Amino acid sequence: MTSTAHLDTHSTPQAVRRAAREGILTGPTSGLASGYVQVNLVILPESQAAGFLRFCQANPKPCPLLAVSEPGARNSTLLGRDLDIARDVPAYRIYRNGQVSDTRTDVADDWREDLVTFALGCSFTFEHALINAGLKVRHIEETRNVPMFNTSVPLTSSGGFGGNLVVSMRPFAAADAIRAIQITTRYPQVHGAPVHIGAPSLIGIADLNTPDYGDSVSVGDSEIPVFWACGVTPQQVLIDSGVEFAITHSPGHMLVTDIPDSSLALF
Repeated sequence: MTSTAHLDTHSTPQAVRRAAREGILTGPTSGLASGYVQVNLVILPESQAAGFLRFCQANPKPCPLLAVSEPGARNSTLLGRDLDIARDVPAYRIYRNGQVSDTRTDVADDWREDLVTFALGCSFTFEHALINAGLKVRHIEETRNVPMFNTSVPLTSSGGFGGNLVVSMRPFAAADAIRAIQITTRYPQVHGAPVHIGAPSLIGIADLNTPDYGDSVSVGDSEIPVFWACGVTPQQVLIDSGVEFAITHSPGHMLVTDIPDSSLALF
């Protein structure tokens, strides 16, 4: 069972993290603590960290790097105060030998002193700006997780990592789609402008009603699907690359930081 309990758009980042740490929040974080940056997490052994860093640098659209921890560190003053990387995410995935082996609400018992955390920007961050501009974000309206899809778009292989792009989708009327492009272009550190608009089949998506991650949402006959690069991309890359051990957030279940989203806007 998932829950957002008493949390909402007005909750503080500290309240969201505390609810996750206490096991109260187990659901997606879209729409919570609006105005603050949410991040994807990829946690790898130090032996693979340099290679993954090169991969992020080669693929900044799906992997916009905001912070990298010291080995073994579970806190980050860059991301927030009283923050525990191993406990403050509503749901985590654990990978062993290229497969998702467990999904948990706490990875403190799995923590190792050689683990390095990569915090990558998340598109949930710019949803606050979309809503403030009067646009309707469908998965928030329908109280669902954002739909995410594997694509046929290849990434740039680097550091022993490679695979294809994963995208998130939000439908808009044509005029609103143009506005969404304008708004999200301001936020390159949380995926920025869309990578594709319309015609899902052109990027290898067969059916918008069956996302590979997250939940399906309604798409009106006159609406256009708009696709953004997604921070779930590294999760599929971990599987494709057969990593021995890794931890990530579960898709849609982000770490909410103390960083104001306005600080990432270009203009």
